[in-house]
Amino acid sequence: QVQLVESGGGLVQAGESLRLSCVASGRIASFSIYGMDWYRQAPGKQRELVAGITSGGSTNFADSVKGRFTISRDNAKKTVYLQMNNMKPEDTAVFYCNIRRSIYWGQGTQVTVSS
Repeated sequence: QVQLVESGGGLVQAGESLRLSCVASGRIASFSIYGMDWYRQAPGKQRELVAGITSGGSTNFADSVKGRFTISRDNAKKTVYLQMNNMKPEDTAVFYCNIRRSIYWGQGTQVTVSS
């Protein structure tokens, strides 16, 4: 089994920043070979892809977060990060990490941005 644990969520005001972390553990010896993605789900909306990073470090972002969010990884720590800057109320959601194209998801971390 593989476990993903997100952390770093919280309540911030518009314009502020947060950094989310997702730590992988369990039967995942070669974390570095996996692409990793961050998704979010706002109340009443479908889960959407926010950002992704390949094993080689290439990144992609949803249009709504380009220029504000960055994604990075530390393979030695089996951790992927999502740095969120200049946050907006519409960023309010539960954020999840996922090993790309796998069944493994974290439990999510709540992010709330007040106006």
